[in-house]
Amino acid sequence: MPPLSTRTGLAVVSALTALGALALPGTATAAEPALNGEWAPFTRCPVDAPAMLAADGVDRTPQCVVSTSARGSVKLGRTTVVTGRTNLQIGVVQNADGTSSVVAPPSGALVADPATVPGGLLGLMCPSDIPVITGICRTLENSGLNRITATMESVGAPYAFDQTAGVLTDLPIVALPVRIHLENPLLGDKCYIGSAADPIVLRPRNLNYPEAGLSFFRGDGTPDEAGEMSRIDLTGATQNDSTFAVPGATGCGLNVGLINAAVNAKTGLPSASGNNSLTLDDTRTRLTGLNAPGTVVPDAGRILAENWHSAVR
Repeated sequence: MPPLSTRTGLAVVSALTALGALALPGTATAAEPALNGEWAPFTRCPVDAPAMLAADGVDRTPQCVVSTSARGSVKLGRTTVVTGRTNLQIGVVQNADGTSSVVAPPSGALVADPATVPGGLLGLMCPSDIPVITGICRTLENSGLNRITATMESVGAPYAFDQTAGVLTDLPIVALPVRIHLENPLLGDKCYIGSAADPIVLRPRNLNYPEAGLSFFRGDGTPDEAGEMSRIDLTGATQNDSTFAVPGATGCGLNVGLINAAVNAKTGLPSASGNNSLTLDDTRTRLTGLNAPGTVVPDAGRILAENWHSAVR
């Protein structure tokens, strides 16, 4: 069988670069393994997921993708948040019919640094003509309770994944339903913008073409031009989406109805398509897989998993 197509690999990598742009700041939940050599960035690839293991190398080809960005921003209604470092890691199964399926790690695909909402609660709720909220605003002045962090979370599986759009510009690459978790002691732990039932659906697209590089390595990650593994690196792309709508906040504070209303009124939520945007700068995406998956049918998924585990230090 033919080796992994470079064009197909570039399509998947560019597409998943966009996905990496979708991570808003959060925190890692567990220590990640250290991997040898060329495997090093792929610390959370879900190689042991059933869909990855079942990939045979001809009808279904398994690959690992990591996409990162050091900075960016997201605008929701009248509020703009600057993002820090973001990291997306997923598995991709390429199907013989040209479609692709995304497999997330057990702990979730997105991990990133915390982001602070400008102005905190004062900026998010105050001033307000709601008496209860006005009282809260007064207590927040010069208070450490003012700080709010925001975390974007997936609330459903990605869909409408288009490999061709991944190597082009100005075409949606994937649809990703998400919600944003706003965290502050006065907001409680269930304050969200968007939900599983009414998510923010992001459809990122490339604004420019990334620079590409290709390398080869052995199964354990050691660089080797004759190795059985290949890795494509794409760097420098900017991702953007300005088409998504944003629903109102829900579940915020003890008196959720009043605080929801204050948050929504101040931030301009719900916000229709065209009033919101997502931008991630200088994205860096890496894709790896078996260089010739067709030569190991039907065990491509199993061999990819064995190679990944052999690289763990």
